[in-house]
Amino acid sequence: MARNYFIAGNWKMHKTRAEAAALAKELVAALKDGGHKYLVAPSFTALETVAALVKGTNILLGAQNCAVEEEGAHTGEVSALQLKDLDVQTVILGHSERRHLYKEDDELVNRKVHIALKHGLDVILCVGELLEEREAGKAEAVCRRQTVEGLKGVSAADLSRVTIAYEPVWAIGTGKTATPEDADAVHAYIRGVVGELYGQAAAENLVIQYGGSVKPENAAALMAKENIDGALVGGASLKAATFVPIAKF
Repeated sequence: MARNYFIAGNWKMHKTRAEAAALAKELVAALKDGGHKYLVAPSFTALETVAALVKGTNILLGAQNCAVEEEGAHTGEVSALQLKDLDVQTVILGHSERRHLYKEDDELVNRKVHIALKHGLDVILCVGELLEEREAGKAEAVCRRQTVEGLKGVSAADLSRVTIAYEPVWAIGTGKTATPEDADAVHAYIRGVVGELYGQAAAENLVIQYGGSVKPENAAALMAKENIDGALVGGASLKAATFVPIAKF
């Protein structure tokens, strides 16, 4: 299997610039000999600060969202062009908090995927079901819809710049984690959906991260599964003491 593990830290709405700088310095030192692909995604306000610290290292710089338009009268939005200007390499799109708290639908997420790819940003596309959807037996249907709609119109060439993050919404920040077996089953299902869309080889090459209460204690068991290729880490990414053991599982 040629897929390289991809461990990303989503810092969400945490950290001043000084706090972000302190964590970035710790991670640069701790992960310099790490064998996997790494990314941190600070708040917009800390991107420039963190960019200077991770430049030239093995840690990529991510943003947590981007606007659906390139520029214009969009108060409070940040465009892909502005992110590129800050040396951002990757943008997280369709995170469950964007979908459910801020009502971003599949069509909007897909438009954002296209604008990010157009401007040379890689994409982490998040998919995943709510607890009531899982309990109603709809987990696979939800993940299929979000994957198909999120990738609509994305070329096979551009797919190589997309990572999918499976995040069961019921496991985010709740302390509940999908069992490695449950998570792997959904990852395998998503890989099958991508295979239908783009062919088997593209599906085999696709990196699918798991997100949802990933901790140092469960990272290795999750990563051992055949279809889990990394992690999109929330709360545990806010301290080097918890993120580094996950990143070096």
